[in-house]
Amino acid sequence: MTKTNAGNFFEDFKVGQVLRHATPRTVTEGDVALYQALFGSRFALQSSAEVARKAGYRTAPVDDMLAFHIVFGKTVPDISLNAVANLGYADCRFLKPVFPGDTLSAESKVIGLKENSNGETGVVYVRSSGRNQHGEIVLDYVRWVMVRKRDKSSPAPEEDVPHLPAAVGAEHLVAPAGTSFKGFDTVASGSPHLWDDYEKGERIDHVEGITIEEAEHMMATRLYQNTAKVHFNQYTEGKGRFGRRLIYGGHVISLARALSFNGLGNAVLVAAINGGRHVAPCFGGDTVFAWTEVLDKAELKGRSDLGALRLRSFATKDRPCTGFPGVKDKGHEEGVILDLDYWALVPRR
Repeated sequence: MTKTNAGNFFEDFKVGQVLRHATPRTVTEGDVALYQALFGSRFALQSSAEVARKAGYRTAPVDDMLAFHIVFGKTVPDISLNAVANLGYADCRFLKPVFPGDTLSAESKVIGLKENSNGETGVVYVRSSGRNQHGEIVLDYVRWVMVRKRDKSSPAPEEDVPHLPAAVGAEHLVAPAGTSFKGFDTVASGSPHLWDDYEKGERIDHVEGITIEEAEHMMATRLYQNTAKVHFNQYTEGKGRFGRRLIYGGHVISLARALSFNGLGNAVLVAAINGGRHVAPCFGGDTVFAWTEVLDKAELKGRSDLGALRLRSFATKDRPCTGFPGVKDKGHEEGVILDLDYWALVPRR
């Protein structure tokens, strides 16, 4: 009997199946520093313990996307070790802040299955939750991933595609308890623009670009313990469709988030991800740019210090965003690699 784990293939999944993922992970200051080195995020709340304490935190919280990636990485050996690609996200909410010293664990439930027409792969839909050492859910999300079949001749499961909400309702957004962003220090944040200053329909070109290095991407996947072959193993992927490893989609999300600082410097927290698509593959050597449209604004019940902006961010590769490339003729324009719809929390005047 083998003692090694080859990962689950498409035919191994069953709707309703619960997967409790191994390797709880204690988040350290080292993780925070390494994440900063990889993406260069400049949001003041996560960069400065003093700014965070003035807002009511005990210290600077971990970047929301770092917490997401760590929880995501826990799920990979059971869900996407044999993935062709991660396809999208929906109904993701960030429920509690994560701090250095917290230990994160993850659990997933299979909520849908659909075999692809080629008979070689299928799409697996899962809802995953990350908990801290107190058993509190810190984030919860749905993702769907294309997974290889072990045997093309194996029978297809009955198709069961879940209905997913188009967006997280603003009434379901959770602001961190015990905090206040009244009088938020805009000198420290580097931006004078607060929630009140943004308008629905406004478009923001984040201007800068960041080139992805292979070494950085490999370091990031190791940081999250994301061992999916499609990102991790050039020996196997060199024989695949692209002849090289794909950049983890979350890497592009973190780059787009870091780039968004220029124009959204006070969008201090990610409250929810409404939906997201990795539109096209990205590889080492590509330069990522980003732009964002304000889709909506919402007040938060019981909070006069924070408001919510619903944002749609597009990331591109090797294409500056001066012309706001996005969706055209029912498809995405050339060069678009990410289409992400999310809610961010921004201090109010």
